[in-house]
Parts: sequence; structure tokens; C-alpha cells
Amino acid sequence: MNRDLPSDTSPATLNLGLVQHSCSDDYQENIDKTLQGIASAAAEGADLVLLQELHSGTYPCYEEHPAHFDRAEPIPGPTTDRLSKAAAEFNVVIVGSVFERRAVGLYHNSAVVLERDGSIAGRYRKMHIPDDPGYYEKFYFTPGDEGFVPIQTSLGRLGVLICWDQWYPEAARLMALSGAEILLYPTAIGFAADESTAEQSRQLEAWQTIQRGHAIANALPLAACNRIGAEADTEFWGNSFICGPQGEFLAQAGTNEQVLIATIDRRRSEEVRRMWPFLRDRRIDAYAGLTRRYLD
Repeated sequence: MNRDLPSDTSPATLNLGLVQHSCSDDYQENIDKTLQGIASAAAEGADLVLLQELHSGTYPCYEEHPAHFDRAEPIPGPTTDRLSKAAAEFNVVIVGSVFERRAVGLYHNSAVVLERDGSIAGRYRKMHIPDDPGYYEKFYFTPGDEGFVPIQTSLGRLGVLICWDQWYPEAARLMALSGAEILLYPTAIGFAADESTAEQSRQLEAWQTIQRGHAIANALPLAACNRIGAEADTEFWGNSFICGPQGEFLAQAGTNEQVLIATIDRRRSEEVRRMWPFLRDRRIDAYAGLTRRYLD
């Protein structure tokens, strides 16, 4: 079987739900919001539910403080246990996000995929780790060491990446080359309090544009689920969206708490790749420079 195409058991269409909400320092309050969103998405017919990055609490990386490591948990653990029950109850595949405690002093920013029966289908550990004002993730997270490998589920092969990964075309391409059928990004991104309205607009448009570019370059549907609300000096901008394999918007959220739903025609990727055969025409014999930091 060609792993670049939907498997024989994959449905022709896929109903995808995104759960966008604000977060507080109350773990149970956040989990309740997440679970309510999953229930709402399932009620609207979702087969697959994508959650935002680190959805069980406020974003800890606005500062460097050892106390925030107390929020880390193993996989499986409390959050995946709750998501597992929801996946089985509503018969949906869920992509969740966890501040993973891998070992003493070793942590990851991880996405976990729960199958319809509640089992863990796979995990992705964030590969690109930022270190910028308001996003001091290098203090907390070790880069992933498992590569860009799609996760096989009953709904097909999910190319799960996380937030800062979304700015790197290499990550999306490697997922596509490994047979991903959709690109999914749990996200936590927003505006700094001192940025102008014009700069905020440029940032939001750039964020949408580069991800739509990944969809186009790989002829894959793509979804990004982002949080909302003011935390520390950041206003998370929401605007979660789902687009098709030509970058066309299928659904787009605003800045309020929302469950976003779109139906994806899984046959479109093959149709688009026949028209625009980017994978066929790649000059893999000429790309050795991509493995260098910079071509001095």
C-alpha cells in the first residue's frame, strides 16, 4: 500500500473539530473546558478533535522559574487518562497536549494522540524549541528525539507538530514525505502587550500564511488550534483555523471560546497532487545544503 494515500479503511471524508478556549491556573477548570469542548465537537459530528497547546493550564514559559516544573506529568498520566475516557465515550480520536515529565530533570512539550477506544496511538515531542521574550521554552523543554513521524490511527496517518514547528517548512515536508494525510498543530501564540496594532496584524497574517503555504506545498489539509485570553504580558490571539490542500480556508475562529468544525474531503490531496506534482519535481540531488546551518 502506498502510504502517501489514504488507506483502504480510511473514510472519504473527515469531520475535524478544534477546541479553542482560555486557560487559568485552575487545572480542573481547564480540563472541564477541554472536555466540554470535546463533547460539543462530538455532538456536531467530529471524528477527530484537535486541542490547543498545553491546554491544561496557563502558558508557563513567559518566565524562567523552577516552580513551573511542578505542572509536568508523565505519559500516560492524569491528563491523558481524562482524554482517554473522553475519546472512548465519544468515539473520537483526540490530539491532546502535555507538559511531559519523561524522567527526573527531563521534560518535553508533547502531543498525545488518543484512539477511539481510549488507547494511546502515539506521541510527538516538539522538535523546534523557541527562546524569545515571553516564550522561554528552552528553559523547560528538551527538543524531541523521535523525528517527524506521522501517527497511525483509525482515521489515517496524522502529521502532528507543535506551535514553533509551524514556522518550519522542513517539518511539514518530512511529515508529508512520511505519509501524513493531514497536518495538525496545537498552538499557543499571541501578541505582546507593547506591540502596535499594525505589527499585530502583520504577525497574525504571517502565522496564517506560512501554515497555508505548508498545506499548499504538500497538498495536505492543515489545522492549527490556538488558545485565547490574556496571560502575563501576552494576549493569545485565537484565530484557530482549518484549511484544505490548496490553502483554502474551510473554517476559521475568532478571538472567543469556540468549537470549530469542518469537513475535509480526503480525496482532494490526490487530486491536487496530480495537478501540482511538487513531490515529483523535487530536486533531491541538489538539496544537500539544507542540512547545513548556513552556507558560508
